[in-house]
Amino acid sequence: MAEGKQDKEVTGKTTPEARPAEPQQAAAIQEQQQAAFHGFAAEIVEVSKKSKTGMYGEIYTVMCNVLEGRDKGRIIKRNILGPVKVGDIVRLVDTSREAKQISVR
Repeated sequence: MAEGKQDKEVTGKTTPEARPAEPQQAAAIQEQQQAAFHGFAAEIVEVSKKSKTGMYGEIYTVMCNVLEGRDKGRIIKRNILGPVKVGDIVRLVDTSREAKQISVR
């Protein structure tokens, strides 16, 4: 019988996660999510091996299909540092501008 009382006490408590969020807390959570913006997802459609740029040829010019945001469905040209392949998903902070050729002086 003592065990039954313990179970009742433990299950009768409400945890902070179980309580409904108050409007002020909900607004604060939404602001935090907006502050943690990590860019728009884009899928790499084409990697141009001929147009490697940068001082040591470490930057690839790629064509990306934008998957999110106002430019969804648009294919844009971007310069990406590091090894990439067709089908990779990258995050782009800005989808409104196209990449230019980077020239070495």
